[in-house]
Parts: sequence; C-alpha cells; structure tokens
Amino acid sequence: MKLIVPMAGRGTRVRPHSHVTPKPLLTVKGRTIVERIVDTFSRVLPEVPDEGVFVLGPDFGQDIRDQLTQICEARDMTAEFAVQESAEGTAHAVGCAGEHLKGEGIVVFADTLFRIDDDVDLGDSDVVVWVKHVDDPSRFGVAVRGEGGDRVTRLVEKPDEPISNEAIIGIYYVKQLADLQTEIRYLIDNEIRGKGGELQLTDAFDRMLQNGKRFTTEGVDAWMDCGTIPALLETTKRILHQEEGDLHQGTVKDSIIHDPVYIGPGATIDGAVVGPNVSVEAGATVRDAVVRDSIVYPNAHVEVSVLSDSIVGRHAVVEAMTGTVNIGDHSEVTG
Repeated sequence: MKLIVPMAGRGTRVRPHSHVTPKPLLTVKGRTIVERIVDTFSRVLPEVPDEGVFVLGPDFGQDIRDQLTQICEARDMTAEFAVQESAEGTAHAVGCAGEHLKGEGIVVFADTLFRIDDDVDLGDSDVVVWVKHVDDPSRFGVAVRGEGGDRVTRLVEKPDEPISNEAIIGIYYVKQLADLQTEIRYLIDNEIRGKGGELQLTDAFDRMLQNGKRFTTEGVDAWMDCGTIPALLETTKRILHQEEGDLHQGTVKDSIIHDPVYIGPGATIDGAVVGPNVSVEAGATVRDAVVRDSIVYPNAHVEVSVLSDSIVGRHAVVEAMTGTVNIGDHSEVTG
C-alpha cells in the first residue's frame, strides 16, 4: 500500500512559515501534518502503508527529503520522491509521481487534517473518495449521486450550480493506481483543463467513473484546514482539545498553565502564564511572558512579552512585545 502525497505547493497563505518549511512539515502539537496523515492511515486501513511517495517542488532541498525519509523510516516505510517542475493543477501533481503510480494506494493532499475514528472497509471498490457535507460546496470538488442516493455517478470540480453538498476533501483510495495514471495522461495529452485552466484530478477520477469503475465514499469525523494562519491556529486549538493526553513533556518552573497547553520535549516554561490553546513545540522557551491562543515553534524564544493569536517561527526570538505577532523562522523582533 502506497501513500502518494503531492506537496509541491508553496503554501503562500501560511507565509512566512512556509518560506523555509513546506506546509505539510509544519508541526501541530508535536507532529507534522505529514506524520499525522501517515499515522491516521496506518491505523484505519486494512493494510498498513509501506511506501510514501512525495511529490516535491523543484527548489525543495535535501533537508526536506531527509525529514520525510526519517518520518517514513520511523514507521517502517520506504520514502520515494518525485518533482513537479511547474504548477499545472492537481492531476498534474499526482501525475508527476510517474513510475510510482502502480499497485494500490492512497492519494492524499496534505493541506488539511482530518479525523477518521473507525476502520475503513474498502470492500470491492475501485476508488474510495472521502467526503464531508458542507454548506457551501462551490469551493470544492463534489460527489454527485444518482437517483436513490446510493451510487456516485459524477465527480465535478467546483460546480457553478449547487448539485451536491458532499465536498471531496482530497483523499482517495485507488485499487489500481495505473488506471488513474492512464486518465491523467489522457488529460495531459489532450490538454483537457478544468477550473482555473488547470489539469484537475477530479476530472481524471470522473473519467474512471464514466468508464465503469466502482466508486464509493467514506466520511470523516473532522476536517480541519491548515491552509491559512487563522485556520492553522484554530486547528491547533481543536487538536489540543481532542488530544489531552501527554501534554506536558518539557519543564515548567514558577509558571501558571491554563490547559490545554502542549509543552514539547525539551521546551521550557519559566515565570510565565501560558494558555489556554497554546502549543510550545520541542526546545522552545517561554520566559517571563504571557501567551495564549498561539503556536511557538521548535527552538523559538519568547521573553518578557504578552502575546495572543500569534505564531512564532522556528529559532525565532520575540522579546518585549505586546499583542499579536507572526514571524518566520530565524527572525527576531524586539519591542
């Protein structure tokens, strides 16, 4: 079982934190988005994934490959890499996995986090599409059902008319990845572009559906966006409330903690008031400060400050600041 993870996007809406670190490698309560995705599927699928295929941008360095390799090796998986040289849509991104598109696998876009509580029964499906009911489906691809509502009959990317409220959330099981590759290649060879003038994965899957492949859907218990700064803060808050165990792993001295607060390994809270809804990641320090509703990324330092709704990048320093800050890795701000 493979995990195909397109992650070549630049994550512009979470800048400056994606300037150095791709969005799927940002941490949410101690684990990166990629780790959380891998761990979810290792838990709920009938067969544990044994290979991760990551589609990277052309400028992603060896350090990114090393991080992904370490994540896979820690889970007894091999890591393979492909490159998407130019951004031409979701189908193009998956198609860049090339020779790795064979056998069965999960295609998952690492833009969101999700919670699946029950084991997944793949049955005799050729494709399983994960969906979530939403009030406004116009921003998503949707699954359209036939009369009676049991069978998926169409997949449509960002429909102009409200034809379905079942939003496709970017997770697909594919029994034969080679079948998907064939349809992606058809789109590319024939320059069939959908919404936004891009090669849309929804269109490739819809071709499989119209060619007689059996499609079913699965739901998720929670679908959490990580694509913007406010969304990343809100998702971190939700995860903190959902995962209450093993919160305080670092050192707390002369401080008041208003849970939920995650204190990662090697992190230090000294003379501070922290929480609620704060994630202080591994090796970070909060000293003589008040912090709430914020993320302090690994090895960052916050001192003599009062912060809320803030994100402090890796190895960044915030000193004598009051209010909301959003600074990237290796930055420094002083009031």
